Amino acid sequence: MMKSLLKTKIDIMRRRRTWSAVLMLVFIFSFVQFHLMAATRIKDLVDIKGLNDQQLIGYSLVVGLDGSGDSRRAAMTVQAVQNMMVNFGINVPNNNFSLQNVASVMVTAAVSPFAKEGSQADVVVSSIGDAKSLEGGTLLMTPLTGKDNQVYGRAQGPLSIGGFNIETVSGEKYRKNFALVGRVPQGAVIERPLPNNFTGGGNIELLLREPDFTSAVRIAETINTEFGNSMAKANDAGSVFIELPDPEAYVTTIARLELLEVDADQEARVVINERTGTVVVGQHVQLSPAAVAHGNLTIRVSSVPYVSQPPAFSGGTTVVVPQTSTEVNEDMGGNVAVFQNMANVEDLASMLNGLNVSPRDIIAIFQALKSAGALQARLVIM
Repeated sequence: MMKSLLKTKIDIMRRRRTWSAVLMLVFIFSFVQFHLMAATRIKDLVDIKGLNDQQLIGYSLVVGLDGSGDSRRAAMTVQAVQNMMVNFGINVPNNNFSLQNVASVMVTAAVSPFAKEGSQADVVVSSIGDAKSLEGGTLLMTPLTGKDNQVYGRAQGPLSIGGFNIETVSGEKYRKNFALVGRVPQGAVIERPLPNNFTGGGNIELLLREPDFTSAVRIAETINTEFGNSMAKANDAGSVFIELPDPEAYVTTIARLELLEVDADQEARVVINERTGTVVVGQHVQLSPAAVAHGNLTIRVSSVPYVSQPPAFSGGTTVVVPQTSTEVNEDMGGNVAVFQNMANVEDLASMLNGLNVSPRDIIAIFQALKSAGALQARLVIM
């Protein structure tokens, strides 16, 4: 009786997970379909050549940790602390260092190419030693250099890691998020303008974030229609060249064309994340005629400890012996679903609901459809 009730409860939970997966698939499809059918601003589709964020990097120390810093085996931390103390006029022998509250870190930042002197930016702080956590630490002043080894700013401030990592004396560990990487919001201050390849005036080049010939042509046509001339030309699937009509007013011209809306095109894709069981299906995904059958083979192996007690006065010892039982269940009631010609994602969602499959099974079905040539889309596995 108990086994029957347990089996019924498990079946109900499986159906709920299946319905959740299928409903999520339909919701994602509807959401993506709505946004792909709506026009998109040009500024959300392209980047302007020469205006990429500038990457800065630096090395520093995080102090104020609660015994979770680097150990004495981190020689770079020992040397860095000793050098810092010397700069403050304090000479401490190596054997007197205790680094439990200090950690060596690398500091990185992505800064806008238009950042001026006094501008601020977020920095990411990552441990490079054997520290256990950066929780509660403070980043010391860090020079930030660019690819030309020139210092463009400095970073400092308290870390925000959004988690914790606790290890008890008995060996128990409690962890939330990742405690060896943190951020200092607005922790970097720019001291000198960053170099960029944007000349301004004359002409510019738009770089598509998702290269596509159709989208590039539509962007050029939209710009030419708005400005009433042939100032824009699609070079290839990834770029659109624009000759500005008034080089002196390039800022105003760029601001106008950024707000223009384009019906961007996109190839059919099915994106699968096997680690999380997530499936995202694009709008243009089509299915050729195919038949899909799904069945379940479940193998359960359980081990129960059994106490073996020897007879009295036999001289034996009491031992614990595991008793192993194996149960194999094969679901023979699998259904077969048949796709008609050029079925869409809504038909697929209905079919998956009829097969009563889990998110993991959905991933396997998509892979099988692609192998059979029935899935007319690119399959992207993350």
